[in-house]
Amino acid sequence: MASLLPAFTVRRGEPVLVAPAEPTPREVKPLSDIDDGEGMRFYSSGIHLYRSNPAKAGQDPARVIREALARALVPYYPLAGRLREEQGRKLVVDCAGQGVMFAEADADLTADDFGDVQSPPFPCFERFILESTTIAGVEPVVDRPLLYIQVTRLRCGGFIFGQRFCHCIVDAPGGMQFEKAICELACGAGAPSVAPAWGREMFMARRPPRPSYPHLEYREPAGGHDRMLSTPPADMARVPFFFGPREIAGLRQRAPPGMRCSRFELVAACIWRSRAAALGYAPGEEVRLSFIVNARGRPEIPLPEGFYGNAFAYSVAATTAGELCGKDLGYALELVKKAKSAVTYDYLLSVADLMVLQGRPLFALSRTYIVSDVSHAGFKSVDFGWGEAVYGGPAKGGEGPLLGVTNYFSRAKNGKGEEGTVVPICLPKDAMEKFQLEVQGLTAEL
Repeated sequence: MASLLPAFTVRRGEPVLVAPAEPTPREVKPLSDIDDGEGMRFYSSGIHLYRSNPAKAGQDPARVIREALARALVPYYPLAGRLREEQGRKLVVDCAGQGVMFAEADADLTADDFGDVQSPPFPCFERFILESTTIAGVEPVVDRPLLYIQVTRLRCGGFIFGQRFCHCIVDAPGGMQFEKAICELACGAGAPSVAPAWGREMFMARRPPRPSYPHLEYREPAGGHDRMLSTPPADMARVPFFFGPREIAGLRQRAPPGMRCSRFELVAACIWRSRAAALGYAPGEEVRLSFIVNARGRPEIPLPEGFYGNAFAYSVAATTAGELCGKDLGYALELVKKAKSAVTYDYLLSVADLMVLQGRPLFALSRTYIVSDVSHAGFKSVDFGWGEAVYGGPAKGGEGPLLGVTNYFSRAKNGKGEEGTVVPICLPKDAMEKFQLEVQGLTAEL
């Protein structure tokens, strides 16, 4: 577990723009119609914590990373550009080598001060990532740097690498691809091992646009007000839940005989059902589970090697609170598996069509639990030459301005050394005890 940090100071230098190390093409590149939806127009934050490495004594990690970053931006030159909004809210990248924002800092902490931190949120993450200015509480993405990086040197010789990517330009695998390119260059490679591919035409709307699926994710569910959208942060509680071998075994015992379920499906169904019960939704109100389904690795979706844009869709499982909480876990599992299998290339094109026809709307939030599984993203493998990260993953427990609506699933080990899935649940304080009891009831071995 992460420890409580002692009082500390972070001394941050003046942020500077880092441009590509060599001249790059001057052009305008359209984003895909998946990239530029309203739900992508934010910055996703990640953090990597490193211990000191005696072999790197005398080397400044900020300088090493900054130089490698400038070189990586040559093949990845769109990341150094700026977004521009055109007719129909269409986003394009103005590629003119403007640069990404970079800051170096020093903190009077050691890597050991963070304890055994394994899952988000990272302690005091806001001190280790570089924020930009907001307008009326909203952080714009148009005409702003697409990447913000802060390298914070620690007293022990280790450091923290904090980054914030504009989600319009990369998804999690795409961002990891770029970070690994920086790593390879920082470790002496002449060029990244994977050449980047733009390929955004794969996910452009058809002409004419013709959405062919209901896309519940962009329609408000039936029912009354959702207290998750109005509970003040001070009245929310955050508790990490660990699903290890014992908990997964208990969930499997409650799956229908013969049903093959992944760890993600079991945990998502359990939390969705427990959360709906804890929040006390009326039996007739519609409740949803929305989760990311990745298009990578699917033979029917021939993405070019090196593609680093958004290649996923949100799929939705939906039912009433009465049905979800009144039936066994198998019912929730069936809904999750059906929603997961619905995402095909045609489905992604249908999302792109809907974006164009409906002005690139935000996905629905009311009585919806939104999940992103980053347990296989490989965050800890990002190595700038100092070794594997002690912690690598999202900075926050979830993204967006509304606490508890979105969640990351990540991998971690418990005190016994058992590996499992950690989910940082955030709920109104008066609902958390009920949620814990519901989860215990579903995970206890029969």
